[in-house]
Amino acid sequence: MSTLFTRRKVLTGMGLLGLGSLLGGCDYSPKLNFKYGKDLSDKIMGRTFKLKNTDGETVTLSSYRGLMPVVFFGFTQCPAVCPTTLARAAQAKKLMGRDGEIMQVVFITLDPERDTPEILNKYVKAFDPSFEALYGTPEEIAVAAKEFGIFYEKIPAGDTYTLSHTATSFVFDTRGNLRLGLQASLTAKECAEDLLTVMEVC
Repeated sequence: MSTLFTRRKVLTGMGLLGLGSLLGGCDYSPKLNFKYGKDLSDKIMGRTFKLKNTDGETVTLSSYRGLMPVVFFGFTQCPAVCPTTLARAAQAKKLMGRDGEIMQVVFITLDPERDTPEILNKYVKAFDPSFEALYGTPEEIAVAAKEFGIFYEKIPAGDTYTLSHTATSFVFDTRGNLRLGLQASLTAKECAEDLLTVMEVC
């Protein structure tokens, strides 16, 4: 039987951060007590990206106000890291129970030449119906990737190519502030605990 996390369990382990400040809204002064991921609260990244979703609508970070965006860059023909990361996100959402409803996974393609809106939509929805994919021109993708400090490059593979890229997931709070970086090596359980910590801040 899988473990189901709750915000109460996370609060129990946070002690010194102060329950009152957590419940009162965003508290920007102390460092957040993440157990597994990297605290990115002091970083300014990804605030001005402008891409399109698979319905052709223009999307910015403010489009996710009130949700907890989890942003990941990849491509649909990725052999391992991308599907593993998306599957992990789906499992973490389940572990979070009803609290997981506020989590919004945002998959940004690094391969707009092959990843059409139709392909992207089918790909992310296979992991969870709530997951969203974004795309743009190669130039727009390059700008967005630079905002997040994402490294990526084409690697020739026979008569086609694959991509080497940064595999970090970036987590924002409900007010659009970057909070957390989740490495590819973390488990769904570890991610769920840290994601719930973000939720307790806002």
